[in-house]
Amino acid sequence: MFERAASFRALLALALTVLLSACATTSPGSMAGTVEIRTGVIEQITDVQINSNHHTGVGAVVGGAIGLGVGSLIGGGSGRDVAQVLGTIGGAVAGNEVQKKHDKPLPGQQIIVRMSNGVLVSVTQAPSSLRVGQKVYVQGNGENARVTAQ
Repeated sequence: MFERAASFRALLALALTVLLSACATTSPGSMAGTVEIRTGVIEQITDVQINSNHHTGVGAVVGGAIGLGVGSLIGGGSGRDVAQVLGTIGGAVAGNEVQKKHDKPLPGQQIIVRMSNGVLVSVTQAPSSLRVGQKVYVQGNGENARVTAQ
């Protein structure tokens, strides 16, 4: 009995570790060092869909692992084996469905800015109250670039 409880706790700890590490992100404000800031004027704003950055399949794997752990607590002998298989399958299906709900695309905007040196820069970000012709700052570069009002 104690071994089963200990193995269940270890499995649960592993599942939670995987789940929480999949949710870890680095926000632009947490970048170490300096951030380049450039000025420009918005030329175009297009509404777009931003894909989720969740890892595909994590929901099914975590759900299956939790289902396996719960199934191991039920019954004994071949009944336990059946409970483990059903728990794994049920948990995987449930975990996949939960992940699908969180993987929906988010609304966003593709903002094209003509920089003060004449170069066009495209930044995709969450919707904002910016408008065409507005003077803006482009902060950062690459995936961490953001357009903000001057």
